[in-house]
Amino acid sequence: MPNLILFDDPVIRTALLPFTFTRPVADIRVGILTIAEKWASRLSATASFLTEPYLQTKYPSVSGSDNVYINGAICPTDALTNAVKQLAMGESLVASDGLVLALRTDQTLSFHDSLTNLVQQTTVFDEHVPTMRYLWSLIAANGNQISVDFALLTAGRKSQPITDPFTHCYAPENVFIEEGAVIRAATLNAEDGPIYIGRNAIISEGSILIGPCAFGEGTMVHYNSKMRKNTSAGPYCKVGGEIGNSILFGNSGKGHEGYLGDSVVGEWCNLGAGTNTSNLKNDYTTVKLHSYSTNGLVDTGRQFCGLMMGDFTKAGIGTMFNTGTVVGVNVNVFGSGLPPKYLASFSWGGAINGFTTYRLEKALQVAAEAFKRRNKEFDEVEESILREVFRLERTRSIDPSTSFDL
Repeated sequence: MPNLILFDDPVIRTALLPFTFTRPVADIRVGILTIAEKWASRLSATASFLTEPYLQTKYPSVSGSDNVYINGAICPTDALTNAVKQLAMGESLVASDGLVLALRTDQTLSFHDSLTNLVQQTTVFDEHVPTMRYLWSLIAANGNQISVDFALLTAGRKSQPITDPFTHCYAPENVFIEEGAVIRAATLNAEDGPIYIGRNAIISEGSILIGPCAFGEGTMVHYNSKMRKNTSAGPYCKVGGEIGNSILFGNSGKGHEGYLGDSVVGEWCNLGAGTNTSNLKNDYTTVKLHSYSTNGLVDTGRQFCGLMMGDFTKAGIGTMFNTGTVVGVNVNVFGSGLPPKYLASFSWGGAINGFTTYRLEKALQVAAEAFKRRNKEFDEVEESILREVFRLERTRSIDPSTSFDL
């Protein structure tokens, strides 16, 4: 098998900020797995990444004399996987709109190289390909990707049984429970889609889970929680209250009462007790989001769209986020009132008294403490990424009060 290398399309990468400030596009989680994990499983290969230079220490590119470069925004399908496997040396796959999907080459590429210069033969792949082009693409695709990943992860395997006599399950054939998971006095309804419960996950008393939904390894669903359909939480999250059609990448907490809807939350985030998101405007018009591509608003075309929150961000108790809010990396937001609908990375403050720049050394200290709470080490690699994000955001000089959707 050739080396599997997932590359960032620069245009798509910018459109997926703030999540791609701290990871390659293919390390984004949609459904149960990250995009990289989906491809690695289907191709029985170890994935590496071609991404921004400041991310390459953590996400290296491993190449050789036979490499398959795959667009990191593309979720695999059976047909696309087969087409990738059949690529000849020097052949590329492109979508009908010209988007490069994959390329097989004996060359080693750098992030700014042009893939088209290496192509000897181009094949148009005209079937539908799930492509995460925009922030809202993630919530639009999450339910379907949960079902696709569920089939991939559970094929030929047998679920652990539900042994708790007080747990009720509808359509148990659509529920898969990994070893070590604990479920107590919960209701699981998988009639409309599968439910996946990861290794050593805990589903606490009184919780209601509606499929399709998924909860990763070591994740805890707190008691009396309401997990609506199309919701997924990656590994080692703590979730509670009410969550619907939302994604938490991993190691993040929303453990208390409050509503999170049609939203995406990165890693190492925490939403304080009573934090709520709006996902529907009072006039029922489509939601606009801040775009890092244009530094202005872009219409999502969606009536429902809530919060997009970058890694390491914290929201104090009772925080209220307006419909279509974009919050960058390592933001500390607190207090009453509705904060602006766009907060640049390393912002600190609240709606009443305004925002200032989060002191970098203090922000790094808090990030290190978050790692420590999960028994992980916040090393120089992690620190260098956050320092670079801080530098990049300070050069943008965008006033967070300018992005309003009226």
